Amino acid sequence: MAIDRWIALVILLICLAYGYAAFFTMDQLLPPIMKQRPIWPSTFPKVLAVGGILLSLSIVLGIEKSPTKKEAADINLANLGEYKVGQALMLLGLMVAYALLLRPLGFLGSTFLFLFVGSFILGERRYVLMAVVSAIAAGFIWYLVDAVLGIFLSPLPAMLNGG
Repeated sequence: MAIDRWIALVILLICLAYGYAAFFTMDQLLPPIMKQRPIWPSTFPKVLAVGGILLSLSIVLGIEKSPTKKEAADINLANLGEYKVGQALMLLGLMVAYALLLRPLGFLGSTFLFLFVGSFILGERRYVLMAVVSAIAAGFIWYLVDAVLGIFLSPLPAMLNGG
């Protein structure tokens, strides 16, 4: 079995466990007034679980593959140097750095740096465009999370927020 099917099988098992939790355990402690609403706190997890199960099943069963498409080769460990492993590892390290810098630099600063450095790692070299897109994206995401969803994210570094 190809590696994409193995990964899909693991994702299928995770989605089945997540779906079980969403359908059978999340709604038991809801107060009666919440049970009368059309959308419950478990609605989005249920949608995610069903979507994940359907998509991973389509990969495990081979439904997504077209009949004329060549079969993709498995990852060949002998040719590991041909893959962009360095970029992948740098992006993983950047994700860890983003998580660690979120409080000290604030959401806007750490998100800007993550997007800017991430695009640099992936090969973009137009620095002004990278800075503009990173600044707009960080500001837009912060606005959506803070103002629209009502979830407070500290936009500034911790030292400027008094703690």
